[in-house]
Amino acid sequence: MSKIRIALIEDHDLTRVGIRTALLQKEEVEVVGEAANAATGLKMLKKVQPDIAIIDIGLPDKDGIELTKELKALTNEDDSATKVLILTLQDNKEAVLAAFAAGADSYCMKDIKFDNLLEAIRVTYNGYAWIDPAIARIVLQQAQKNPPSGETVATDHQHILPNSESEQEENTDTYTLTERELEVLQLIVEGCSNALIAERLYITVGTVKTHVRNILNKLCADDRTQAAVRALRSGLVG
Repeated sequence: MSKIRIALIEDHDLTRVGIRTALLQKEEVEVVGEAANAATGLKMLKKVQPDIAIIDIGLPDKDGIELTKELKALTNEDDSATKVLILTLQDNKEAVLAAFAAGADSYCMKDIKFDNLLEAIRVTYNGYAWIDPAIARIVLQQAQKNPPSGETVATDHQHILPNSESEQEENTDTYTLTERELEVLQLIVEGCSNALIAERLYITVGTVKTHVRNILNKLCADDRTQAAVRALRSGLVG
């Protein structure tokens, strides 16, 4: 199986080195380039043409959103073109929507666990989008304001949500969640980790994991992000 070729564009050396070191531990991933600013990053991306570019928004010379726009303009919607995974601290509405409008394929917060980042990379590589639960509400609200045909959340470039989301008839009313599961689901939507959910609800992490597993099963969701999006879309949580 071919490796996923990744380039990192991040101005903080410790963060960039940390991500690179962690990724290099995985046989399925190959880090083919890195840069600390947008100008160097764009030149590098043109040269190495990675499968995925992990880009920080807060770059010193030009923000990652503008860099994403320039990169996407070069590839002109080529399916084999470099996909962009935004990795940032910014979770405000303006940054999120601007990133997707510029052509970003996925959006992750920097406090993401490495296993989840790796999953986001896999999902993005396979042509879908990974949306951090912390910003899922923003994406869904925008979709509800401007629903495109087929009920698929989209930008000018491509789908934000996986195609399977739009192709499935989601009717979570047919599933019955307990009061506790709804409480856990609400905290998932807010981007809380299992440990934080356990702390807020005064239950053990093991119990949280059981609730999360039941929620995923009942919502027919593959992961927490998908569950969060479906919960918001269906009105299960506010």
